[in-house]
Amino acid sequence: MLQAADTSHELPPMACAGNAVAVRPQRDDSAAFGRQIAQTLELLTSALVPQRRLVHAGDSIYQAGQPFESLYILNSGFVKIVNLSADGREQVVGLKFRGDWMGFDGIAEGCHGCDAVAMDTGEVWAIGYDALLAACAAAPALLKLLHEAMGREIAHDRGSLMSVCTLSAEARVADFLLQWGASMALRGQRTDAITLRMTRAEIGNYLGMALETVSRALSRLAREKIIDFVEKGRRDVRIADPQALTHFLQRCAAL
Repeated sequence: MLQAADTSHELPPMACAGNAVAVRPQRDDSAAFGRQIAQTLELLTSALVPQRRLVHAGDSIYQAGQPFESLYILNSGFVKIVNLSADGREQVVGLKFRGDWMGFDGIAEGCHGCDAVAMDTGEVWAIGYDALLAACAAAPALLKLLHEAMGREIAHDRGSLMSVCTLSAEARVADFLLQWGASMALRGQRTDAITLRMTRAEIGNYLGMALETVSRALSRLAREKIIDFVEKGRRDVRIADPQALTHFLQRCAAL
């Protein structure tokens, strides 16, 4: 019999606004998280028939105003969640990595309030919401997975808001790099050299600051030899010592 996904390994704490503490996921955490993703997908396919879709950078997974019919799980790749502000500007309000669920914003009003846009080649699984609810009624383990996914999204949104409200601009950039690196480490990928799938303008948009401010913060981190850039592209960042980045964040938060 198929067992429910092992959720005894919660996401380890990452850079946290307010106390500026970062913990780098350990190899055991990464292995457990990988098993949890695989078991989640296995549980879904045993109870439902997810629609699997290959996406490329720039592809829309769903759009604001679109009728809500499905939830989505990112099996590979990266996705940004974009909201349209009152003056017509796009605001990046979320980032999704492998194993993350998407589309919860559509449940309350019956239509999506944001766009989900792929930032890289990847695979997305679409699960019909009505079918998912019916399956949850018959499989408590599936309902538990759904509730945990909702809970993680709420906790992440709260942490992002705290970061914007309490950290300085340079600390926010350091926190962003730590969060990205920790997300990669949790998924078993190298963190000493990461490729940011966002432009500086998009990073600033996401963190609530100007492009120039992001560039100055990154330049300071490079001057202090906390990060380094690969010659070919300024999106490729080397972080030789994540602990040094954590200490930088702590210093900024203490000012």
